[in-house]
Amino acid sequence: MKLNWLVGAVLAAAVAVPATAQIGIYVRTGPPANRYERRSEAPGPGYVWVDGYWNQDRGHYVWVGGRWQQPPYAGAYWSHPHYDHERQGWRQHEGHWDHEDHSRRDDHR
Repeated sequence: MKLNWLVGAVLAAAVAVPATAQIGIYVRTGPPANRYERRSEAPGPGYVWVDGYWNQDRGHYVWVGGRWQQPPYAGAYWSHPHYDHERQGWRQHEGHWDHEDHSRRDDHR
């Protein structure tokens, strides 16, 4: 009985740890300045413009163009991808939909 409990606890921990782990990838040089993109007309009501951004691809910055996208739920805000300069180098934070509008604190590069 104790062995079954121990095996179950170990398996539960093994599944839970990867779900909370975050992998940080750092690069030495910061991203180039953002590109200006002319927005086309929205394809329909409810669409939100998602700005373009610099992504990492095998050690090089690659521009990912902006696009119109429908939020996944009512009241969703797009939190754009950005880079922070840390001791180890520049770290990218991926863009995501959020319940809060963080655009007023938009001091990231």
